[in-house]
Amino acid sequence: MLASSAARADDTVGTSDALYALRLEDDASGSERDAWRFTLGAGVVSMPRFPGSNRRKTEGFPTIGASRGNVFIGANPDAGALLSLGGYFVRNADWRVGVAVTYDFIEPRDESDDAHLRGLGDIDRTTHAEVFAIYTHDWASLRGSVTSDIGGNSRGAVATLDLTGRYQPDPRWVFTAGPGLSWGSSQYSRAYFGVTPQQSANSVFPVHDPGSGLYNLRFSLAGAYRPTAHWNFGGAATAAWLQGDASDSPITQKNNQMTYTFFANYLF
Repeated sequence: MLASSAARADDTVGTSDALYALRLEDDASGSERDAWRFTLGAGVVSMPRFPGSNRRKTEGFPTIGASRGNVFIGANPDAGALLSLGGYFVRNADWRVGVAVTYDFIEPRDESDDAHLRGLGDIDRTTHAEVFAIYTHDWASLRGSVTSDIGGNSRGAVATLDLTGRYQPDPRWVFTAGPGLSWGSSQYSRAYFGVTPQQSANSVFPVHDPGSGLYNLRFSLAGAYRPTAHWNFGGAATAAWLQGDASDSPITQKNNQMTYTFFANYLF
């Protein structure tokens, strides 16, 4: 099943890396795939109040998921989401390729989160369509995904690429580390880092019209402990650095964004 922790939306960068990096066990095979498998747990994430913020917030989250065969619902590490419905086209020792429909669990950005955001309005939760592919060879995994807003909330599209190295000294412990990057469409960049003329009139910010491009570089460290066949505990830390128009945005207060995640899961 999965060893998961939080949400994939790249706006909450770091929680997504924990979801994928803390996968403790390989996919089931044979008759095990035809049986229902479940995860029940919870976690906590400490993260920037909004992308580019110099202040932090802490939120709790559930990790509830189920899978049968190539179909999954709820929290899934490959889709990197707490709320998902999807399936795999390919799932073997080397490749996992699939699609999912996901929904934001953590609110992307509220004007009320910080006085700094006054006049910018909210960024609402939305529904996303995602295509993902993971290639694994020995101790290394390469994950790519493309996610697009299909909920009509002008959130645009995001593409991510992550390389993860895995070290497992014994069956109870696993450690992962690796770099990643994110590309955002112009619509995504405008939603999170842009300032429209109307927003400029309502706030202290000048107009800022960012384009598409690389907006995030990051490095993640994670670890998990599984004392029994059913229990799984872990945590992750991700350092992210805003790039390009995201870094230059008048909304951005701090380019270095740290996210910490901790979780406990029961697998059955």
